Amino acid sequence: MKKILFVFFALGLFVNSFGQGEYKKLPSLGVHFFVNDFKTAASIRSSSLSNVLRAKEWHKSKNMSAGMAISYIQGIGNNLDFAGTLSGSFIDYPVPGKASRVNSSLLLEGAATLNLKLLTDKYFINPFLTAGIGGSKYRGYYAAFVPLGAGVQLKMIDEVYLLLNSQYRVPITENAAYHFYHSVGVAANLKARKVPAPVEVPLPVIEPPKDRDGDGVLDSLDRCPDVKGLASLQGCPDRDGDGIADDADKCPDVKGLARYQGCPIPDTDKDGINDEEDKCPAVFGVARYQGCPVPDTDGDGVNDEEDKCINEKGPASNYGCPVIDSKIIERVNKAAQNVFFSTGSSKLLAKSFPKLNDVVTILKENPTYKVNIDGHTDNTGKADKNQTLSESRAASVKTYLVSKGVDESRLTSTGYGQDKPVADNKTAAGRAKNRRVEMTVRNY
Repeated sequence: MKKILFVFFALGLFVNSFGQGEYKKLPSLGVHFFVNDFKTAASIRSSSLSNVLRAKEWHKSKNMSAGMAISYIQGIGNNLDFAGTLSGSFIDYPVPGKASRVNSSLLLEGAATLNLKLLTDKYFINPFLTAGIGGSKYRGYYAAFVPLGAGVQLKMIDEVYLLLNSQYRVPITENAAYHFYHSVGVAANLKARKVPAPVEVPLPVIEPPKDRDGDGVLDSLDRCPDVKGLASLQGCPDRDGDGIADDADKCPDVKGLARYQGCPIPDTDKDGINDEEDKCPAVFGVARYQGCPVPDTDGDGVNDEEDKCINEKGPASNYGCPVIDSKIIERVNKAAQNVFFSTGSSKLLAKSFPKLNDVVTILKENPTYKVNIDGHTDNTGKADKNQTLSESRAASVKTYLVSKGVDESRLTSTGYGQDKPVADNKTAAGRAKNRRVEMTVRNY
């Protein structure tokens, strides 16, 4: 034991010999919370550390007793602190060779230790080793022990430290018991660290350089010494803040660019897109076409954004597509007028097929044509059933055309029920007209 202590303190004095007086800890007062663990220490001595770990008896809170302590800490050197600690706790102290008592009593322990720190107190985290000498009083028993341990010091704010420490207290008299002592506490300096007063060096009196316009640029460096300006422009003003001095700016009141001598980028066609970004700088255009007008590929006067047939000329009334021959429109309308169904059903009657086959012929001869198929009913019966019937009848016509080889994508079918009458539903003739299928041919 004496050899271990000797080596420990010799190492402390060796480390401490470097940088003496550089950053020693000032006298400090600490307050600590601790726990004593007698049972784990006794288990290790009677068995072994491996058995204690295997039995999971290490650091169980039920084996520990809590207490409070105060300490006085002072630096001996940069890496070595002295600590005097007085602690108290109420426990049933296992005095060797004495019977245990049911009632706890006050255990007083005092310890004088040296803390050998790895670093100086300038650092946030600082590990240290602890060793020293201590004594205890419990009821009428006095004893001495050697505390050995390790800890870490955390610098919370300047001169205030959080201290975590674990010690193994080894008895050196017969009334002391082996035990662990784990503590956490806060220590703060009792007085502020002295800071050397700055040394004042008298400066020679030098005449200040001249700055006639008061812009912070000396006359010797000011290109415009009689007008307030900017240091970045050698003391010359810049009214529009574009980084070009007014005397070199052709547009001094409007922000611009150096390559246009201080003027903004021009917009020749006044379309709001400057010439550097405008692919048609002389023609008024729009941003989405980079300054060019909306194109009209087929030249029919309907621009491509509104033209549904951009490669074929046609009037705006037909979305820019060619007008369908009136004879074809008449044939499709005639076919629609000759579509018949079984009463109250969506089943097509055979007499509808000839005219529907004519529509198939038209669509096959004109691959760009499409047909909208709309179903309608009169107001006989419930509206929801009429709606379903109109949808089914329009779908039946579509299904027939598809069955004859027309691509389904060229056909749409919609039912409107009784909502769009073309005649008075109060008469039989009117109701007959309202029960209809309409077909509209289109090329867009």
